[in-house]
Amino acid sequence: MTTSSSNPATSPAGTDQPTTTVGWRFIAAYVLGQLGLWTALLTPVTVSISLKVSKIAPDTKAAALSLVLSAGAVVSMLSTPIWGNLSDRTTSRFGRRRPWLAGGVLTGTAGLVVIATATNVPTTAIGWCVAQAGFNAAQAALNAVLPDQVPEEQRGRVSGFVGFTSKVGTLVGTGITALVGGSLGLMLLAPAAFGVVAIVVLIAVLPDQPTDRGALAPFRPGDLLRSLWVNPFAHRDFGWAWLGRFLLFLGYSFFLTFQAYVITDHLGYTDAQAPDLIFFATLTVTAAGFLTAVVGGRLSDRLQRRKIFVLAASVVMGAGLLIIGLSDGYGAFLVGVTVVGLGMGTFLAVDLALVARVLPNPDNAAKDMGVFQIANTLPQSIAPLIAPLFLTIGAGSDNYPATFLAGAVFAVLGALATLPIRRVP
Repeated sequence: MTTSSSNPATSPAGTDQPTTTVGWRFIAAYVLGQLGLWTALLTPVTVSISLKVSKIAPDTKAAALSLVLSAGAVVSMLSTPIWGNLSDRTTSRFGRRRPWLAGGVLTGTAGLVVIATATNVPTTAIGWCVAQAGFNAAQAALNAVLPDQVPEEQRGRVSGFVGFTSKVGTLVGTGITALVGGSLGLMLLAPAAFGVVAIVVLIAVLPDQPTDRGALAPFRPGDLLRSLWVNPFAHRDFGWAWLGRFLLFLGYSFFLTFQAYVITDHLGYTDAQAPDLIFFATLTVTAAGFLTAVVGGRLSDRLQRRKIFVLAASVVMGAGLLIIGLSDGYGAFLVGVTVVGLGMGTFLAVDLALVARVLPNPDNAAKDMGVFQIANTLPQSIAPLIAPLFLTIGAGSDNYPATFLAGAVFAVLGALATLPIRRVP
């Protein structure tokens, strides 16, 4: 089955929710677009930037990395809902999502060019801020495609494929960095090139229509600031879903930010060995999560239950983070990464479908999904800032067991935050 031209999802804003099922051609293009964007965005966080910082500031690399990633995360957090609001209001003849997909991925790539040529930490931070602003403009539009185009009865299945693209994207990206490991420039730009191609394929397939001018309220400058806010008291289910993802991703950000240093500083491997070891760890977590993502999404659709899957996934992820923190060798590290993958695969398969159900206003899907995206990006800023509180326990600077124990606690708290959600079983 294919998406009908009369599908409400392909109509301008202000219409009902989509009811016509989407076909595999659209799903494949959408999954590829998500995969490409995650590859471009997560590869620098996972490998490239930490190695770049280690090269230009070897004596202060932990603090410098925290500065770079925190600055980028703040830009992402503040800009994504604004891009989403503007996307919802876009009346271009090219549609309301396509211009932001194309412009965003190209701007993000330009930011990575700045990082590739940087010779100091401030320039690296500026480049990462530009990259985050661009890639998250594309992400805001891309996330809105799910409620725009996919009916409720298919969202678990599509969310299962889409949710897992972040893990596959990390695998693809780390695989690319392993292949071009002799060049930091290629480690940054080759994954971005894949992202550009993937977004172009999606744009060619996406049945995107512009927003109906007549359905738009007059624009006021204050609307951009209001883009950053959804009242959690007026929309409590959305607020609890946001908090649950925030807490889980706060725990996961400890792993994402410090896995390279766990491998080098805690387990004793060299910077030259790190890309290959990270790639193998990513391959392991991807293999572990693939089954839970696909099966979890399908089972969630069949049972029409979302919350129990999110709860279980959060607890499993917490256990995996704890194992990583206590690891004393690469084998134990891989066991923890595998458990994290099992939990993350299930979580990402279902959580996007859950939040699509509790959006405050489906006609402003990109804006509200942009606010929800803050729950992904804000932890990337907070985790590097609060991690030293745990890293320095015991008068040292590398107490990774305490740091990952804290991450596990945050993940479990994220599970508890989903319990009060009422609109989703």
